[in-house]
Order: sequence, then C-alpha cells, then structure tokens
Amino acid sequence: MTAQPDNSAAANRRTFLAGAAAAVAAPTAFAVLGAALPASASAAAGSPSPDYAPVPPSALGPALNADGYFAGQINGNLYWVTDSFYQAMFLTTRDGVVLIDAPPTIGHNLLRAIDAITSANGMPSTVTHVVYSHSHADHIGASSLFDGDVIRIGHIENRRLLLRDDDPNRPPPTVTFEDRYVLEVGGEVLELAYHGPNQTPDNIFIHAPAHQTLMVVDILFPGWVPFKSLGIAQDIPGWIGAQDVAMSYPWTTLVGGHLGRLGTRADGLTQIQYIADLQASTRAAIASVDPTVYFHQYAPNAWAIFKAYLDAVSAQAADPIIAKYTGVLAAADVYTFLNAAAMLDSLRVDTGDLGPFGDHP
Repeated sequence: MTAQPDNSAAANRRTFLAGAAAAVAAPTAFAVLGAALPASASAAAGSPSPDYAPVPPSALGPALNADGYFAGQINGNLYWVTDSFYQAMFLTTRDGVVLIDAPPTIGHNLLRAIDAITSANGMPSTVTHVVYSHSHADHIGASSLFDGDVIRIGHIENRRLLLRDDDPNRPPPTVTFEDRYVLEVGGEVLELAYHGPNQTPDNIFIHAPAHQTLMVVDILFPGWVPFKSLGIAQDIPGWIGAQDVAMSYPWTTLVGGHLGRLGTRADGLTQIQYIADLQASTRAAIASVDPTVYFHQYAPNAWAIFKAYLDAVSAQAADPIIAKYTGVLAAADVYTFLNAAAMLDSLRVDTGDLGPFGDHP
C-alpha cells in the first residue's frame, strides 16, 4: 500500500485523539490483535461530566494503544479498527486487503493496524479494494492514503455525490452498483446492498455472511443514543426503516461506524425501542402543546413564534425519554432534545402530523 507522509500535524492530531479517546475508553488489557470486545467486557464507567450523566460502562470500548487506536479480530480474517470515535472494517485475504471506509480521524493508523494484523496472520498487506459505505467525508476522508491502483467501490449515487463534491481526499468509486454487488477477493465474500435512501441517498449495507457480521454506518449506535438530529439523517422515514432492514440480516456482530465498540442484536433492539418511544412522545407533545402563548409573545415575528413552539414541543417530547434512557443509553441527556426536534420536523412534513397548524380555516 502507498501512504502519504505522516507529518507532524498528523502526528499531533493522533496524539490529541489518543488522549481524548483515553478519557472515554475503558482501561483494558486488550492487545492490538485481541478478539472483538463484548459489551460486558468494557471496564469502569467514565467520570461524570459537570453537565451530563455518566457514560454507562456498557457503552465503552477497549483501551487504545500508544498510537491512539484499537484493532481487533471480529471473526476469522475479518477485523475492525477504532479510535473510540469512528470505526472501519477490513478483510484480509490471500490476494490482499479489502478495507471498508477510511475515517480521517483514524488516518494513518489504518495502515498501522493493517500492517500489524497481516504481519501476524501471514496475509499480504496491500489494500486492493476500498468499499465506501457512503459519501460523507468523516467516514471516507482518508481514502486518498491509498494509491491509484486501489479499486474503489460504492453505490452509483455515491459516485455522483463524490464527483459533485470534487474532494481530492475522497476519490470517487470506479466500480458502482445500483441494488446489489457481490465482491469476491482471495476466497472471501462481501455482499453489498442498497435498500434506498436513509442517512444519505447512497448509504449501503455491507454483509460478511461467512463471518456473521454486518457493517452499516450511521444507522445503529451501539450503547448510545443516535448522534444529533437522528444521525443527521437526510431521509428520516428511510433512516427509521433502515434499522429494521439491518435487523433483518442474520448477523451476530455489527460495525456501526461510530464510537468505541461493536454492536450486538440487543443493541439494535434497544435503539429501535428508543426511536419508537421518541416518536410516540413527540406525537403526544404535538397534540398537547398550545402555541397561543407564543403568538401573543412574538407576533408578528412568524419565525420566533414557530421556534418557540417547536422548541417547547421538542422539550416536552424529550423529557420522558431522557428519564427512561439515562443509564441505559449513553448521552441520552445530550442529544435526545435534538433527536426529538428532528422527529418533530419529520412528523410534520413527512406524515402530515401538523398539530394545531394542520387545521383548515
């Protein structure tokens, strides 16, 4: 594989990320080539923040090494790497390495992890294929670390978006597909599938059937509430549906693309329940919050009226969900208000749940 020079700026960033991740990762004795960490193996909870609830121990992943990453075996020749914020997955084969995603926060540590593991298992270290889960720079912005001989694979919409973005750090895929693509390299198989727009218009599912592993990014967040605004999903009904699609696959291990540990089927069911509870709570708040006071307070400023009303509905929707999930899902008190706000917007524009603004005069 060919890498860009690991300059001092990159080294400084790596040092920063290693220190930051050490503050949230559990101190464990897992080695770089250790097995995948089950949720129950995470060690003591992180220290409570002055403003937020403590992170449950079950949300935390393995300790990082001195370079600021952890790489572990999922099953057989399938591995994962994390910096406690982002995740990538790679498959070692007799013909080279297939890498799925290249997060820039992990950066050159992808090369270090691949070199260490292939050196230990006797496989070639050359990355021959890079699969893009979707177009977002935070997940594939280190793709430029790999030279022009690498075959990049993504959905056809992924290519359109990357050509539009014209980012040299994210070369567009040269191999694309519309619905399904089976990648066979060195006796290993990955099944790529597109199930419609969700978090982005091009987000795909990557299934390693022989290893009972599914990688789908920004859909399920094991141990944590979803990132703000329902994972900044561009299609919220599609994103909600993608959770069920993910659970329809026969996997035992999930690579979710974010945070410090792998996922279990129990994690998926917990998030689905969180979203169902949030949706029900938001619908109830839409039905009960009266906007009259905001008309009196802010008229004729229409945007101020709407902001006050939407904020009040979101807060009322979020409060019982925060109470239920604090201590169950990490950061329930951090992002549930923003998740409720996104759910509210989706219910209003996608399902026509307009509350007091839906009456016909």
